[in-house]
Amino acid sequence: MDITTIDSATEATPNSVDSDVDDAAEAPAEASPAPLKLAVIMGSNREGRFGPVVSDWFVSRAAGRTDFTVELIDLADTDLPTALSFKPAAPVRDQLAKITHRLAEADAFVVVTPEYNHSYPASLKTLIDWHFAEWQAKPVGFVSYGGVSGGLRAVEHLRQVFGELHAVAVRDTVSFHNAGALFDDEGRHLNPDRPHAAATSMLDQLAWWGLALRDAKSVRAYAG
Repeated sequence: MDITTIDSATEATPNSVDSDVDDAAEAPAEASPAPLKLAVIMGSNREGRFGPVVSDWFVSRAAGRTDFTVELIDLADTDLPTALSFKPAAPVRDQLAKITHRLAEADAFVVVTPEYNHSYPASLKTLIDWHFAEWQAKPVGFVSYGGVSGGLRAVEHLRQVFGELHAVAVRDTVSFHNAGALFDDEGRHLNPDRPHAAATSMLDQLAWWGLALRDAKSVRAYAG
């Protein structure tokens, strides 16, 4: 009796396992989420700027991923005035038409900024201040460049500003200290391993926050 009982149990166990395996094999694979729309903002419009070298380097890193579609927004292509208005004149509306919808459609942002006098460029502050809802409940990452500080003082100021606008600044950044000496004449980084790792870490965080916030907003509008 005992032996028969044990044999029955051992015979039932493989059948149960096989059934579970078959059920798992028949379950449909979970669909991958749609890629996040990442807007990379080149914050400097200064004559002789180094921004295109850094921006192009970063865009090439981000474009190699499947979880983002990447668009570069160059502030040298816009001419927004520093005098804000609730009823902007037609020329200002024309400038806003070039950029506002692109910010609104983005799921996440990366700001590429130099450091001017311990802070970030006026062109970048102007862009930020002309918009509000476009930034809300979206993640923001930072790529900075400069001299000894690598632009990090500009990033610290930007974190405060974007926090006020209900955006989520991710923790990790990419920074280039003494940036002009780090790239060759073709815009290639001379020692790419560490900055590539930093960019990957930041983009991973942006992807996590971007998906989480996009999913949350699809269920309930942000309360800001």
